[in-house]
Amino acid sequence: MQNPLLPLKDHLQRLQDGLLFLGATMGEMDSAKLVKAALQDKPKGFLEARHSVFVADIQRMPALVSKLFAIPAMRDYNYRVLLDRDSRVVPRYPGAEEKVLWLQLDNGRLVAQREFASATDLRDALEKAATP
Repeated sequence: MQNPLLPLKDHLQRLQDGLLFLGATMGEMDSAKLVKAALQDKPKGFLEARHSVFVADIQRMPALVSKLFAIPAMRDYNYRVLLDRDSRVVPRYPGAEEKVLWLQLDNGRLVAQREFASATDLRDALEKAATP
């Protein structure tokens, strides 16, 4: 298992093949809630088994809110959330904030990109994703 304390860029460099989910974590319709809903009944390690990670852009979240509420809540999720605290990764890939952006990598190269607006569609796609 990867060290959860590594900087975001180090995690992304280690993810050469697999899926990367990008999303924002602000507002009622944020994509982080969509990911959480899609994975709510999945076992711990479900994303990792598919070489997948969720990257959440929390730059616009007030520091006090993230420190006292959001980040402690994310620690209880059954999947790893990488925090893009300075908006260095997520904004590079345009997409609607209320959707989850699915990026498929092959040897570190982007080979496919999809957007999901519903937890059901994202869950179905994840279940079809190959596991090693």
